[in-house]
Amino acid sequence: MMMKLERNIMIVAFMIFVGERTTMSHAFMMPASLSKHQRQSSSPFVVQPKIPFMPLASTASSISSNEDLLPGIAAIDSMNAEINQNLAVLRDQAYFKLYSIDMLASCEYLPQELFECYSETCEIYPVDEEEVPDEIKTVDADEHEFELDGWARWDMPSEDYYDIEEFPEDYTGYDGAEVWNFIHKRIAFEGYAYDDDHWKADFNKAVSGLHSMISAQIVRGIQDRVDSGEGFSEDEKWTDPVAEFNRRLGADGETSLALENLYFCYMLLLTAASKARERLLQDCNSGKIDEKAAEALRPILSSSLLDDANVKVAYNKLHDHAVKDSDSMASLWEARLRTRDLQRIMNCVQCNKCRLHGKIAAMGLSTAFQILVGRTGEGGDPGRVHRVELAALMESVDKFSRAIQTCHMMQSKE
Repeated sequence: MMMKLERNIMIVAFMIFVGERTTMSHAFMMPASLSKHQRQSSSPFVVQPKIPFMPLASTASSISSNEDLLPGIAAIDSMNAEINQNLAVLRDQAYFKLYSIDMLASCEYLPQELFECYSETCEIYPVDEEEVPDEIKTVDADEHEFELDGWARWDMPSEDYYDIEEFPEDYTGYDGAEVWNFIHKRIAFEGYAYDDDHWKADFNKAVSGLHSMISAQIVRGIQDRVDSGEGFSEDEKWTDPVAEFNRRLGADGETSLALENLYFCYMLLLTAASKARERLLQDCNSGKIDEKAAEALRPILSSSLLDDANVKVAYNKLHDHAVKDSDSMASLWEARLRTRDLQRIMNCVQCNKCRLHGKIAAMGLSTAFQILVGRTGEGGDPGRVHRVELAALMESVDKFSRAIQTCHMMQSKE
């Protein structure tokens, strides 16, 4: 117990020392329920309400000019609300909400100034050790090995697990421009136009979609702050949710195809979940996924959204581009390298809560590529995917589902 306390003190002290660095047009987060540490404090708080489904204020054609994607976008808009309710239940299950993260890992990609962080909104703490089921700790320890040339490079499991329900996405005021600039300029592939007939163009869309999802979380967080009456500090420069939505995700904003990329990436994740369905159901039936989590998972895996042919169009494009010729297949090692970099660059995020959720989202996307593309372009074996990867994949589906709901809400305000 003393070692655990000392570890927590080290994490807090380290992150206060490292702090927050601000320089980005999209930051990293979005609010929900409060942590037990916040509940134990004397600070007043307001529990944030869930977003109700809002009908899309515009047609799919206003989101994308790519006619191939329009039916998939329409399918998501019509069915997302239902799957979103089931995903909210799944997110509260230990199997899908507990992650062992190395919060002390240093940034290996960027020289960073040390800046003291005084914001409580970016702080997180590991759960008590007894709150982590022994089955999860055992599986994660057994599955610690990885391929050097694989899709993922996850943190080694330790006694420190973090609960994403206890520390949900939040608007922290953190500005991660430096990190996102590195991602778009160095991890995404340069020299490829948006609709180039190449898997690298598809990879770039997916990475941009990841950014769009996080932008939607920020907008949601700002809106919740406004609705709660909590207000903003003098240092928080983003205070107008409509203006931020238009700037980050609007057709006339900084990234005109941000919403199309959001849907494109969501389609890939949904298709990856459908391809992992047999493995997930096997784990439910064998007891590897506990009964309560299995009960929450089965309705999601049976959702018609996962099997909709229009939703699979994004995957079909990626697949066809990956296997179109020998050069495309031979270059797929670059995708594996970039997804590993995408996960490790999250160690440069100087907001604890943002780092936690950024790592999980990056792992979810890398797992989708692992399942959909594999080493040859024909897909990987879901049976070889680790627990933490499966959990991150399904949690990323949840993150994108909620991002779509947020976009519906903001479009209804226009």
